[in-house]
Amino acid sequence: MLSEIMEMDKKYYMNTFGTRLPAVFTHGEGINLYTHDGREFRDFFAGIAVNLLGHAHKDFVAALREQAGKLLHTSNLYYTEPQTRLAKMLCESSCADKVFFANSGAEANEGAIKLAKIYFYKKGQAHKNEIITLVNSFHGRTLATVAATGQPKYQKPYKPLTPGFVHVPINDSDALQNAITPNTAAIMLEMIQGESGVHPCDAEYVMTLRKWCDEKEILLIADEVQTGIARTGKMFGYEHYGITPDIFTLAKALGGGIPIGAICAKDAVAAAFEPGDHGSTFGGNPFSCAAGLAVLDIVGRERLVGHAAQMGDYFKNKLNGLKERFPVITEVRCIGLMIGVDFGGGFASGIQSELFKAGILTGRVGDTLRILPPLIIKEADIDAFTDTLVKVVEMQ
Repeated sequence: MLSEIMEMDKKYYMNTFGTRLPAVFTHGEGINLYTHDGREFRDFFAGIAVNLLGHAHKDFVAALREQAGKLLHTSNLYYTEPQTRLAKMLCESSCADKVFFANSGAEANEGAIKLAKIYFYKKGQAHKNEIITLVNSFHGRTLATVAATGQPKYQKPYKPLTPGFVHVPINDSDALQNAITPNTAAIMLEMIQGESGVHPCDAEYVMTLRKWCDEKEILLIADEVQTGIARTGKMFGYEHYGITPDIFTLAKALGGGIPIGAICAKDAVAAAFEPGDHGSTFGGNPFSCAAGLAVLDIVGRERLVGHAAQMGDYFKNKLNGLKERFPVITEVRCIGLMIGVDFGGGFASGIQSELFKAGILTGRVGDTLRILPPLIIKEADIDAFTDTLVKVVEMQ
């Protein structure tokens, strides 16, 4: 079956992912995934930070089945209870006053960019249309979010890029201050960069840019697509910094595997979107919003925010113990269950490959092994992971 699927993929699917890892997953349970031939994998990447509840969580599946049997889609010409209730839950658990639902993180970030621009347009300040983002950031694959992303490798084929974006290095207050002009509408950032290998902003840096935003009438947009919904041991990543953004975006974990994105904003900013200014055919449909409601309910009932913080500390201590034993591990960065492990000498690729052979799924960027497990993991799962990692490292 594997060779058949690979050949079919090669023939019919656009080659945007290259040759993928050789596995055809058919089902999962908890942190485990199973292939067509019965092989078991332990999922420590969670579909790139999506499957926070693991696989086939019984309460989540039950909620999806119930909603699928009732109503999937009506369009946003009508009210639906799941959409309204999910917006309410997100506002009550965050600094936001209003929410708009999209279908992905890229769409949510695109909407946040539009909201920032139209906010100043409607204030009669159309010149304020530039957005500052960070080098090595990742904000999505649409033309505007590619321009916002601070990585040339994603931008080169699509030039000329959407204008209006300025990139500055992370944690460099002088560069940020020099980039701010009377035309600056917003500063958009991941407070913990995920795709570049888990690099957090310094607390002082974030507090400083929040202060400058207040003083210079600039909006602060937090990209919480990867950090949102308990991933970092807080419900939202911005909570680590003691500040609140004017706009923040969500996706990934919010749907637990069902596509959804969200633009969340404070009242004064959200009011800039009036009828006709933005929209979506599928965004906020009853099925995706029922998924979001189930995710938030389970996160609360199973106390996964605190659990992610606790397991993150345990994981960090285990990995730092390995760092002391193995010089090839050069740095461990861990915020909750958002983890980057740096390997010297270009070993990360081989480490990831050997872990895959041993039945463990991880991610990688450059020399950094990325670990984003479901939030339901237990100490025994972490012990099994690190025991396997020891064996793999010893092979190098």
